[in-house]
Amino acid sequence: MMKNVYSVGQVNTYIKNMFAQDFMLNRISVRGEVSNCKYHTSGHIYFTLKDSMGTISAVMFAGSRRGLSFPMKEGDKVIVTGSIEVYERDGKYQLYAREIELAGEGHLYLKFEALKRKLAEMGMFAAEYKRPIPRYARRVGIVTAPTGAAIQDIRNIASRRNPYVQLILYPALVQGEGAAASIVNGIRALDALGVDVMIVGRGGGSIEDLWAFNEEAVARAIFECETPVISAVGHETDTTIADYVADLRAPTPSAAAELAVFDYALAKEQLTGMQQHMARLLRQQIAAARMRLSHAQTKLKYLSPQSRLNENRRYAADLQERITQRMTQLLGQRRHELALLSGTLEGLSPVKKLRAGYSYVSGEDGHAVTDAACVREGEVLDIRLLHGALRAEVREIFPERDA
Repeated sequence: MMKNVYSVGQVNTYIKNMFAQDFMLNRISVRGEVSNCKYHTSGHIYFTLKDSMGTISAVMFAGSRRGLSFPMKEGDKVIVTGSIEVYERDGKYQLYAREIELAGEGHLYLKFEALKRKLAEMGMFAAEYKRPIPRYARRVGIVTAPTGAAIQDIRNIASRRNPYVQLILYPALVQGEGAAASIVNGIRALDALGVDVMIVGRGGGSIEDLWAFNEEAVARAIFECETPVISAVGHETDTTIADYVADLRAPTPSAAAELAVFDYALAKEQLTGMQQHMARLLRQQIAAARMRLSHAQTKLKYLSPQSRLNENRRYAADLQERITQRMTQLLGQRRHELALLSGTLEGLSPVKKLRAGYSYVSGEDGHAVTDAACVREGEVLDIRLLHGALRAEVREIFPERDA
């Protein structure tokens, strides 16, 4: 009996055709860890996918590089989509990659970064759209799961800080299928209810657990919300798209409660301090006003018409007294001078001479005759005596004799 004998090439071609006819192998996605990653100068990428069960060779040709959106490297967990074919020359099969994406958190991280860039370019993270958180909120809306640590932490903090604040919980799904839609409905419901501030969040977890808060629908609901929103997703190191869009980010739900609910005791203490401060300022202002009033009264007394009149009267009295003193002094001086002049006049008085027996002789022209040589014989002279006068005719002139 003759055996059918095939060449190596025929066998490899047969196996290749079998692979080509398998629909699943024509488009298959394989998860694994990248190893032996080599970027060829031609633009091709050669690598191996491995997991705990085995390995498979893979290649991404330069023409398919559009299907790789990140710099792939050793150790990356990836999902490779392509076809499995046989390389006839070597008789080996390998995975021909058309698309490569990071698996698990890496894949979600790329989606996160892409949405983050998109929303940032749309201006949804801009500071000018951030609304201030009301300082004294009376009604606080909360969108989170009805059970779990997040709502308990918020309740504990709120009751400790201010037992008078009303908390309104919208019990939402915060993880898994339908979580994003539930969160959006909660935001819109509480916004329509008219709460003062809203807390949207949940406790910490993996990126998959927090993914609902990275959905574009949730981001848009927060951005369009009229009520100021505080995001409180995860722990301090967790960051979501909701944190960027919200008006304020809190690192934890407890911190969100601290930011949303004012401390009643502290506010009361501050009001008391302000009251005391205002009373102290009021007392100081009253004292200052009284002092200004006292100064004004003193100034008014000084500048008032009555004060001016009294001062002018005193000044007039002083002037009168000084004038009187000066007049008295001048009168005394004048009396003294008059006495002196009177004594001098007394000594020179013609009456006194006449009383002593002398007489006043005047010529026809009325001038006094003091020299006999100035008189001619026969001239008529007037002689005045102490009592009466004489008119005489000169009969004889006696010239002055030498002593």
